[in-house]
Amino acid sequence: MPASRPAHRPTLLVLGADTGPPPRLGRLTGRVRIEYADDAALARRLPGADVLLVWDVTSHAVRAAWPGQGPRPRWVHTASAGVDHLMCPELTASDTVVTNARGIFDLPVAEYVAALVLALAKDLPRTWDLQGEREWRHRETTRVAGTRACVVGSGPIGRTIARTLKALGVTVSVVGRVPHTGIHGPDDLDRLIARADWVIAAAPLTERTRGMFDLRRFGVMQPSARFINVGRGQLVVEDALAEALSRRWIAGAALDVFPREPLARDSRLWRLPGLLVSPHMSGDTVGRWDELGAQFVALFERWEAGRPLVNVVDKARGYVPGR
Repeated sequence: MPASRPAHRPTLLVLGADTGPPPRLGRLTGRVRIEYADDAALARRLPGADVLLVWDVTSHAVRAAWPGQGPRPRWVHTASAGVDHLMCPELTASDTVVTNARGIFDLPVAEYVAALVLALAKDLPRTWDLQGEREWRHRETTRVAGTRACVVGSGPIGRTIARTLKALGVTVSVVGRVPHTGIHGPDDLDRLIARADWVIAAAPLTERTRGMFDLRRFGVMQPSARFINVGRGQLVVEDALAEALSRRWIAGAALDVFPREPLARDSRLWRLPGLLVSPHMSGDTVGRWDELGAQFVALFERWEAGRPLVNVVDKARGYVPGR
């Protein structure tokens, strides 16, 4: 989908370049006017921008600052896979094109999930704890090959997770919004998680997926199952997961995402038995900032040349359409 281009030298507004290594935009020198804004200045600067690059993907300022009427950017790009931190009714209803960083995080997240599966199966967190206590305690662990996984989310990240787990000998089923060849629909979800050893949430946050892992769903899982969430924190009803772990309805869980981040120091999730907590890092690998910057520059050059953009988000659905 092409985004309309102004005839003048366009203005690129970058939100949150001071929150990490700034984007490398040297290739655009002389072709674009680059301005920077923090959360406080965003509402004032948005009407003068042709393009908005959301570099700070933890910011929710776009939702609060997006103008309902009048001038606004023709194109918004976020350096993240998820777009729920951006979307508001005014942006959804506008003709502004939204793109995301689809493709950057697929393999890193899949590797992270594989690491979690292996760590939980081989009881590595407990081994680390016992080492700190200088205690020699022999245990038997789970063989990963031959186990079953259900990956919830059929986008590029979910499909890459499936391929990576299959390489470990895991039998994998993938559940998406609608059934396709090799992908199950939502009607199959309960049946699949009821027989899965690993239930992996990698879905985008939409009204359909919000709170989908509730007390009933955890009750469907078998007692030996482990639950992993690398999608969005709001996919999970935290009180339901806490009860499932406390009552040992499931064998364990690993969360990399949470409804509120950072996780509060007094959250009971830190102390739940069988829960591994990580700080939203599954896709964050060395060199990602350069990859994200290069991806945006390539997209900008397509936009500048009047060519259709890729990674265009269906704003009503909240993700880039695909399988």
